[in-house]
Amino acid sequence: MSDFDLYRPSEEHGMLRASVRSLVEAKIAPFAAAVDEEARFPQEALEALVANDLHAVHVPEEFGGAGADALATVIVIEEVARACVSSSLIPAVNKLGSLPVMLAGSAELKQRYLRPLARGEAMFSYCLSEPEAGSDAAGMRTRAVRDGDHWVLDGVKRWITNAGVSEFYTVMAVTDPEARSRGISAFVVEKSDPGVSFGAPERKLGIKGSPTREVYFDGVRIPAERMIGAEGTGFATAMRTLDHTRVTIAAQALGVAQGAFDYAKGYVRERRQFGRPVADFQGVQFMLADMAMKIEAARQLTYAAAAKSERGDGDLTFQGAAAKCFASDVAMEVTTDAVQLLGGYGYTRDYPVERMMRDAKITQIYEGTNQVQRVVMARNLP
Repeated sequence: MSDFDLYRPSEEHGMLRASVRSLVEAKIAPFAAAVDEEARFPQEALEALVANDLHAVHVPEEFGGAGADALATVIVIEEVARACVSSSLIPAVNKLGSLPVMLAGSAELKQRYLRPLARGEAMFSYCLSEPEAGSDAAGMRTRAVRDGDHWVLDGVKRWITNAGVSEFYTVMAVTDPEARSRGISAFVVEKSDPGVSFGAPERKLGIKGSPTREVYFDGVRIPAERMIGAEGTGFATAMRTLDHTRVTIAAQALGVAQGAFDYAKGYVRERRQFGRPVADFQGVQFMLADMAMKIEAARQLTYAAAAKSERGDGDLTFQGAAAKCFASDVAMEVTTDAVQLLGGYGYTRDYPVERMMRDAKITQIYEGTNQVQRVVMARNLP
């Protein structure tokens, strides 16, 4: 298979899409506006996803999971994001938080943490960013000090998605301050561990249904066996994780772009001005054509990156960054155009496209800003 071959979804992937879309339209979409308006966690979405084994489809079958491949995971996230980006962060962040355990964790860690995740008994979050270490993640200050058979963690993590809701947290901490990125190790911390606490929810522009909070570690003492991989390998594990999970952000972006396009297309076909549907005007037709073209380009790039993620291809770092960057830029363009197509109505909360536009913005920022993605791509040119 050449580097430019695209991954073609199978019949099973098509059936999965139809099944997820039906579920989303029945159980998640009706609550999307209220979740945003009330800035509350989408409990209805969590219950629906868990009941249908879609909350963490990436978990291997040997740990009780669905064993979905990377493309199937992308399709689930895409279809949920088409209606509610906040809800799509449930399967997306469960993968982000647990993937370090899957990539580098011991057999015991996998058994202990992947099984309850697969059963829907717990969610998993990812703690990398800090108040003074965002894009420069290697500059983190959270410390982990060895004390016999335990490690003691102290520090603060910021911008942690689903913080306070998740039971498990993959935490990156400095174990050797002199070694910079090679002195960072990864740990699993549980919400119930003494010394773990959370800040107030951030007041965000979008994804208001997904709580974003600081996580505080005040003398958190955990068993040494909760280290993920060998000491000093945490930063490398974190970067490997992001190579895979940036594809899930591309999927979110793709989903919200598709949702906004679908709504705007239906609206302009029904809305009449000057005695005919707005969709009859060539200027509007050109806008719709450009929106559809960009969405399809983003979809092909995202699916190709998902295939590379599944195969572990050597150029995944470039392809994952490219998919995330391109798809999120497309999402911002398409959702903004959708607001424009609805005119004044698009600017009100009575219609979903203004929420979609606000939600789309975060896909250009988290898991590495798109400026950082371009740095990553430039350093890993194929």
